[in-house]
Amino acid sequence: MSSTAPVVAEVTRVTPLSPGMVRLTLHSESLRDYPSTRVGDEYVRLHFPAEDGELVLPEVGEDGDWQYPDGQYPHIQPYTLRRFDPEAAEVDIDFVLHGHGRATAWAAGATPGDRLFFGPPRSLYEAPGGAARQVFVTDATGLPALGRLLEQLDPATHAVAVVEIADASHRIELTSPARLDVRWVAGRGNGVGPSAITEILRGLDLTPGTYVWVAGESGELRSARRHLRHERKLPAEWYAVIGYWRHQQEEWLEKYRALDTETLAALNGIWDRTEDEELRRDLYEAGLERLGL
Repeated sequence: MSSTAPVVAEVTRVTPLSPGMVRLTLHSESLRDYPSTRVGDEYVRLHFPAEDGELVLPEVGEDGDWQYPDGQYPHIQPYTLRRFDPEAAEVDIDFVLHGHGRATAWAAGATPGDRLFFGPPRSLYEAPGGAARQVFVTDATGLPALGRLLEQLDPATHAVAVVEIADASHRIELTSPARLDVRWVAGRGNGVGPSAITEILRGLDLTPGTYVWVAGESGELRSARRHLRHERKLPAEWYAVIGYWRHQQEEWLEKYRALDTETLAALNGIWDRTEDEELRRDLYEAGLERLGL
């Protein structure tokens, strides 16, 4: 499951950012030599306490893998490291408070002294070196990554950020050393209404030399990715479309798990059919849609 010891971190501060987001500052001495990617969208898989509040730690085997006691596998969800400070041995993690889900419930009730743990980070953002203009389109779940990405941009960059949020009161401050244009779209996506992300992309100037980063609800982003790949015909290295969450995930998982063995094998076998990652995603997403997923 992991090749390193878990970082057990303790909440030290709880900072409301808006009615829709809270920031938890976590401390662990292990963070002083943590292998951060230093990339703005780096994320970790958070392992949450059980519903009774007990944090069950895995045993680390000789091969470095984590093994849990039978029946005690935790709730796990990926979250962005909004801030990483090795000198203070701290990270900030921002949680969207959308009113449902184990992670949201835990974050909404978190107080100093509460603990969770995570392993090493990963990151996905990789803009080409010649990207003097960068466009970011996301819903609220992408705000933590967006905030850190903007803060790390070269001052010579022109950045455009468009964010759909559940309510106008959910705006937070976004800053950057780059020239920054920010637009907020309230009342769309985020589980409160149809997403505007593809509509937003259609209305943006994406001239050559523009890198496009898109994040949000996985199902909604299929059309956004098709727009960038097949309508705009952007080269694969000039865009990234990243699903951060799935609306009605439990219902989706129930349908996915109900697939018969042959259907599931055919669906997953798509990833072995070609080395072209974007073509694989085309085929896989088409397969999901045929199955009503």
